[in-house]
Amino acid sequence: MIGIVTVALVGFFLTALTLQDAFEVMLLPRRVPRHLRFTSFYFRGSWHAWSRLALRLPAGSERERFLSVFGALSMVILFAAWASCLILGFGLLEWAFQAGSVRPPPNLGEQLYMSGVTFFTLGFGDIVPHTATARAAAVIEAGTGFGFMAVVIGYLPVLYQLFSRREAHVIQLDGRAGSPPTAATLLCRHAEIGGLDKLDDLLREWEIWGSELLESHLSYPMLVYYRSQHDNQSWLAALAAIMDCCALILVGVEESSPLQARMTFTMARQVMLEMSRSCNVGPSRYTGGDRLAHDAYLRLEEEFHEAGLTWRGGAAVEETLAALRATYEPLLDGLAGYLLLPLPGWAAAEDAADHWERGHRGTIARRLIEDLARRTTLQPAPGAARTRWRRLHARLRD
Repeated sequence: MIGIVTVALVGFFLTALTLQDAFEVMLLPRRVPRHLRFTSFYFRGSWHAWSRLALRLPAGSERERFLSVFGALSMVILFAAWASCLILGFGLLEWAFQAGSVRPPPNLGEQLYMSGVTFFTLGFGDIVPHTATARAAAVIEAGTGFGFMAVVIGYLPVLYQLFSRREAHVIQLDGRAGSPPTAATLLCRHAEIGGLDKLDDLLREWEIWGSELLESHLSYPMLVYYRSQHDNQSWLAALAAIMDCCALILVGVEESSPLQARMTFTMARQVMLEMSRSCNVGPSRYTGGDRLAHDAYLRLEEEFHEAGLTWRGGAAVEETLAALRATYEPLLDGLAGYLLLPLPGWAAAEDAADHWERGHRGTIARRLIEDLARRTTLQPAPGAARTRWRRLHARLRD
């Protein structure tokens, strides 16, 4: 009798805990602060094993392809684990409800088989419950299985819709900030064509993006493991580029208002803090020296000067920028190390090419776009406008 009660309790708690975990992940629209959760242990443990295997592969596209599989595969395994736990839990209950009332005693394997058939609502009828409590449990299991499959079917489109909304903004940075995105490229490209006044609108969009990402990734924490289409793009790299851009505007760009940069920076930092807590990741011992050393900072000032950007400059500005960087770069580096996502630099490499520039006649397209964009920012004298336009067309044809 004690053994039957023990089996019934195990089956009840296994079923109840599995349903609670599935409810919190798929239906509860807020973060669950409790640390003792199956889903938390599952994702952290499986990601630790998967990432360790990935580090054995050579860095580059092969490793990224391997890492990109984890997000979707982990969800499939999670659904299968939930279903298996529910089938096992109901199977133990079915066996316990009939063990003391049916002769001969029911076979546990047959009860697990009947539980699986009932959960997926197949209804073969070769094995049936023989007591009132067992029949009630079978009805409850059939309803649970039907509802579980319906929730899973409706859950996946929501998950991929949130992923697509996140990636749409990341892809838009390709033309504005380069691939991978950098703060210097974002500022210089807007300064070269007289578009610094448009940066406030851009940063406002990224403030909204940050709030949406915070809400969606806290409700669906597995989204952090879904990777972007390109190896040198990611939501974390985009977040780093935007925070770097805000830091530059706040510290040394005289032509831009600091208000929107401040608002976007605070939202981005909140995203970074909450994502670190969700992934149980702390700040690294990163000092930032390899990301923006003194020589790189001097080259950054040269790029600003060539782009016509008014930059305050000086040792005091460099020290202020370093102090501001120290408030967020260690957290960024901690997340990057955990997720194996490379962080972009502050300025693009000399041989870097955007994704839209590649392929057939990509270099010609880039030069045409740059020359035509510069034409709109120059205001020649009325008498020289036609002559200058003809010279521009001749140069473009050449």
